[in-house]
Amino acid sequence: MTAEILKIHPDNPEMRKIAKVVACLQQGGVVIYPTDTVYGIGCDLHNRKGIQKLIGVLGIKPNKLDLSFICHDLSQVADYVRPLSTQVFKMLKRALPGPYTFLLPAGHRVPKMLGVSKPTVGVRIPDNRITLALVQELGRPLISASIKDEDAIREYTPDPQEIYQRYKNKVDIVIDGGLSNLVPSTVIDLTGDQPQLIRQGAGPTDTLL
Repeated sequence: MTAEILKIHPDNPEMRKIAKVVACLQQGGVVIYPTDTVYGIGCDLHNRKGIQKLIGVLGIKPNKLDLSFICHDLSQVADYVRPLSTQVFKMLKRALPGPYTFLLPAGHRVPKMLGVSKPTVGVRIPDNRITLALVQELGRPLISASIKDEDAIREYTPDPQEIYQRYKNKVDIVIDGGLSNLVPSTVIDLTGDQPQLIRQGAGPTDTLL
């Protein structure tokens, strides 16, 4: 079955279209969606059928499942990580929503959902209205990976039409939210005593580290 490409307005997402994508996710679908950095691919974190399909599309083994969680807000983040210190909470509040991925100690709910024990998880709250609307309507995080390009020079694919041509026989829906950036999120590890920059991306770090 060929995927549907669904154009959604980036500033005012049409809720009937959001509801259609959410229904697909609830049924174990895999979707591609815009973020505030590059396009992502993901599924409902609570849907094992979706996770198995996502693993197949990405060609990875369950024990190699080092993907990010797309959350709607900090209260949802708190459901999936260990209790946050005041310092960490303030940092997250300053940075999010925004182009950051924060590595945090996994909470007790995460291993049960993935079937594999993971000590850390990456969490994102992207500054993108389409994706935030999706997660809010779903009521649960998305488990997510970035869409990478097969080109040796260009690491990420910014054009959703190009992405559709590559993935139309592998996923259920590709959301066209316009061209994306070419720079991924900044990754900061907060699992130790001090924040550690893992990857410098789109998010500045001068006010965080």
